[in-house]
Amino acid sequence: MKKSHIVILVAIAIAIGGLIMLSVDFSTYDTVASARQKQGKFVHLIAKLDRSIPLDYDPEKNPNYLSFFAKDSLGNATKVVYHNTKPAELEQSERIVLKGKMQGDVFECSDILLKCPSKYKDDKKALEKTVVEKM
Repeated sequence: MKKSHIVILVAIAIAIGGLIMLSVDFSTYDTVASARQKQGKFVHLIAKLDRSIPLDYDPEKNPNYLSFFAKDSLGNATKVVYHNTKPAELEQSERIVLKGKMQGDVFECSDILLKCPSKYKDDKKALEKTVVEKM
């Protein structure tokens, strides 16, 4: 094999490795305090909906505007503004993952993921019923 072929193969391997590294998401979850320190940078914020303050959503006035307050696990709260329709079951979710940027004291959210672990817990009675029915 010629030296030029080996150099080309090594360059292709490095390029493939670089593309794989760029496609992997290395992001971690941030708190409100760490998101405030990263002003303008894209972060994933994991929090709970602050139910003591009502949601600001009026689909007749503007269906693409939702604002609410979210608290992280440390108790820090921030106002969240989401320019899209309100996700179904937002109020019932136990945790929410907010993707976006902190702009001043407001978190400008581009995507919301709802975490509802209660949906995935096994209900023993329902499980036993399906097992008995299959027998």
